[in-house]
Amino acid sequence: MYRGSDFEVAAGPADACAHSGGADRISGPAKTNRAAIATVRLPFQVGARTVARVSLRLSRLAISLEQALDGALPPLPSLPGDADGYLIRAVPEGLQSLLRADRTLRVFVRQSYVRYYAELDQPFDAYFADMSGNSRSTLRRKMRKLSERCGGKLDIRLYRRPEEMEEFHAHARAVSQLTYQERLLDAGLPEESLAEAVALAAKDRLRAWLLFIDDVPVSYLYLPVEGDTLIYHQLGYDPAFARWSPGSVLQLEAMRMLMEEGRFRRIDFTEGDGQHKRQFANGSIPSADLMLLRPRLRNLAAAHALQGFDGSVLLAKRLLERLGLYAAGRAMLR
Repeated sequence: MYRGSDFEVAAGPADACAHSGGADRISGPAKTNRAAIATVRLPFQVGARTVARVSLRLSRLAISLEQALDGALPPLPSLPGDADGYLIRAVPEGLQSLLRADRTLRVFVRQSYVRYYAELDQPFDAYFADMSGNSRSTLRRKMRKLSERCGGKLDIRLYRRPEEMEEFHAHARAVSQLTYQERLLDAGLPEESLAEAVALAAKDRLRAWLLFIDDVPVSYLYLPVEGDTLIYHQLGYDPAFARWSPGSVLQLEAMRMLMEEGRFRRIDFTEGDGQHKRQFANGSIPSADLMLLRPRLRNLAAAHALQGFDGSVLLAKRLLERLGLYAAGRAMLR
């Protein structure tokens, strides 16, 4: 499973920002001039483990894929006096200088990454042909291996209607609870997400899949819809079946179904790097999550501490990679 927030939010009346990945996407000029503020718990994290957190009161926003491709940066809502600043996700490299131009706020890079996406308005065969030869060979091998394991036919089921969500949610939750992301990162498919799935499906704003082996659910994919873009929200699989690559097989078949359906323009793989995203994407945008903070002592101390800790973790990672110990260290943290 990939999707998970890199922060926690303390629930409260001011927290009006429920969304995939924990951020409101900016879809145009702010509906109000006042920013919604939430207490955000930013983690000091080593791999999948969080060792400490620091809390700031922030307005959480995210640049939509359409805005990123258009090079648009809508105006930010104004901050109330008790707010510490903004946390803005997926800011394209070319737009970051516009935010840095505001001298009343200090800018800190929370993380830098490549934001991947895939264009869906094309035949599947053309999409697959554009992949690298190595990717095509790998995916064909995974498909063949799992198909043989399943007696020659894959059992992949699409869920999109409100009345189907209870079945999907029950099976997906069963898989999610087995993943290390849920156990260590609290980043699985939430127990309380059924109502949201039903509401989205009622508006035809959700596509979800399950892959079964021997009639047992082993992988799920959950993609909410924004406009004509699908959001890569959740992909999870039972680690006991990892040798069969169920996540990759399910993703590939979902891409095929979406291109055959022909309704959607893109899938946004959102923030964060990873082999899975690189393999299925056919476009990318260098991006970063930025904190824009009021220059108060507590804010600056927290931001510098986070940056120093993250820098130390990165140096340790590079050292382990040079020593050939990175894979073993990563496994221990899980």
